[in-house]
Amino acid sequence: MATVSEGAGRLAAGLRPRGAPAASAWWIAARPQTLTAGAAPVLLGTALAAAEGHVRAGLALAAVAAALLLQIGTNFANDLFDFERGADTKERRGPARAVATGLLAPSQMRVATGVAFGGAALAGATLVWAGGWPFALLGALAVACGLAYTTGPFPLAYHGLGDAAVFVFFGVVAVAGSYAVQAQAISARALLVSLPPACLVTAILAVNNLRDIETDAQAGKRTLAVRIGPVATRIYLASLFVLAYGGLVALVGAGVLGPAALAALGTLPFGLRAAHDAVVCRDGPGLNRALVRTARTHAAFTLLLAAGALA
Repeated sequence: MATVSEGAGRLAAGLRPRGAPAASAWWIAARPQTLTAGAAPVLLGTALAAAEGHVRAGLALAAVAAALLLQIGTNFANDLFDFERGADTKERRGPARAVATGLLAPSQMRVATGVAFGGAALAGATLVWAGGWPFALLGALAVACGLAYTTGPFPLAYHGLGDAAVFVFFGVVAVAGSYAVQAQAISARALLVSLPPACLVTAILAVNNLRDIETDAQAGKRTLAVRIGPVATRIYLASLFVLAYGGLVALVGAGVLGPAALAALGTLPFGLRAAHDAVVCRDGPGLNRALVRTARTHAAFTLLLAAGALA
């Protein structure tokens, strides 16, 4: 059986492998380098609840599981439906996708997508039990958006709404929702604190869409990057980093967060490197590096912010 690196090498070469290496294929399809985007905001919301004495470990674990499975399901659906819509081709500059390269059959990915979203719903049932119908509504909307990102009569990514969906569900809802289910209350503070990491998690998608701007345009996938063009997308990307770090300083200055939260500024050198690569690089490998660096910056920033909230 091929290793993960060998499977990735085949994908990069654009070759259709003989006999899909199951473990490697699923690992690649899950896009592990960005999975922290689902878990880190939930941990931040949990830290905000813990700082007020409201932490409930079981609910926190259920929220992390639901977020990770929701993200994996969305990644699987994106892999499948972008292939079916012709958005993933051999000209794609990012890592080739599992279905497009034959590592996994569309039928396999369709089943896996259902399993992942089903698992997210199962984990979310615990949150619904604890928080009531508002969390049932949020969960249904999250699953619907995960599926509607690249499929259905109005796929969000194809109409330039992917960034907004990520900002809301992997930013604001992940932080404020995980706080609310444990504290049993909606918090204006949690909503405000969610905004800086929401900017950075949106930047992950923005880098991805900047890298794929040409092939997406050819396939009729009119992401926000396609709609505003590469120059405006780079300005938008830089703005997301500025808003994240500037927002953190503003929240501390306004007393919403304590001075310990400024520890998240320790990620600034990494954020500047990620933003620089995203703005300057024009080639696929360079933008792929920018994508990974942006994901790591978001994870480190969010976790340090969580630690600062607990201090």
